[in-house]
Amino acid sequence: MFGLTSQMRRAAVSVPSNTAEGAARHTTKEFLTFLYIARGSLAELETQLRLTRAIGYLPDDLVSPALASTDEVGRLLTSVIAGLKRRLARSK
Repeated sequence: MFGLTSQMRRAAVSVPSNTAEGAARHTTKEFLTFLYIARGSLAELETQLRLTRAIGYLPDDLVSPALASTDEVGRLLTSVIAGLKRRLARSK
């Protein structure tokens, strides 16, 4: 239980941390790299949430709202990534 909790915390912290670090970089390409890392961390967190439900650590009434949040953040990341990719394409 402790190991999974620790992993979930790290993955959850990684999403905004990588987004912020990418935004502070000098190029759009670097920003995209960090957004892809953030999206990977979000997928990791989603998987861990599903595991906690599957093995009975957390009930569905706690996991479902958290999964809904990961879906929303995922959509936001995908939108930002798409916008930055368009910007890169226009600059070439």
